[in-house]
Amino acid sequence: MSDDLKAIPRRLIEEVYNQGKLDVVYEVIAAEYVGHDPSLPEDIAGAAAERELAAAYRVAFPDLSITIEDQVAEGDRVVTRWTARGTHIGDLWRIPATGKEIRVSGTSVDRIQNGRILESWANWDSLGLMQQLGVLPALAGA
Repeated sequence: MSDDLKAIPRRLIEEVYNQGKLDVVYEVIAAEYVGHDPSLPEDIAGAAAERELAAAYRVAFPDLSITIEDQVAEGDRVVTRWTARGTHIGDLWRIPATGKEIRVSGTSVDRIQNGRILESWANWDSLGLMQQLGVLPALAGA
């Protein structure tokens, strides 16, 4: 059962974010989905909004590659630890393309219901991303 649950966020990462098969979102994300990501100004509401977010990341980083480092499932939750890499070729959040390669890590917790992700909580190194893009200075001694 836990492997079946792990396959759902794995499909989101591998097919939607890595391969750009954006319509797969509707197969793995519930229509009433809510995504919590403190790096965004508001929650992601619905499958269409998750598709939009994935499309924006794919425009900014056309070579986006997210590696799943680890997954743990318990009950209706799946925790995924991941690392994302890509080259900033397109605008991201009004930040013009820099051509810089980035690497960030993060963790997502997904609540699965009826074979789809109903709610998720993501925490990732958005500060590190901004520093790698040159938008923010690196911390002293880093």
